[in-house]
Amino acid sequence: MTATDHATELITVAAQAAADKLAHDIIAYDVSDVLAITDAFLLASAPNDRQVKSIVDGIEEQLQEQLGVKPLRREGEREGRWVLLDYSDIVVHVQHSEERVFYALERLWKDCPELPLPSDALATRGRGADAENADDSAATADDEGQPGGELN
Repeated sequence: MTATDHATELITVAAQAAADKLAHDIIAYDVSDVLAITDAFLLASAPNDRQVKSIVDGIEEQLQEQLGVKPLRREGEREGRWVLLDYSDIVVHVQHSEERVFYALERLWKDCPELPLPSDALATRGRGADAENADDSAATADDEGQPGGELN
């Protein structure tokens, strides 16, 4: 079995909405062969709680506006570290970058086929926690005049 056309359409709109809100490392998996409860997962991350919430709001807004759907369930909103949106056909996970690295959902679903995403969403790959840490390290080196910001 493969993800339905409706699930693929939901994933496409949600991925584009996440990319528009500057989500990092957006990826979608077709989990229809291994899970009976949903067809696809969308994973996205952000460097802070406020941006996680913004991405979630953007996804909800665009899915409602473009396809007329609302999530059946929304969990994790209060903490803003890992928000789950359940649309039945798809489940969207928006995680803080630290949670994304710690829980490594990609490792759990690596055997599932990836779903195609809009080019804007694909451009977010590699902009996650590792890229941010490298940017922070470089910025600190520039600011302090020493590699990694260490003063001797």
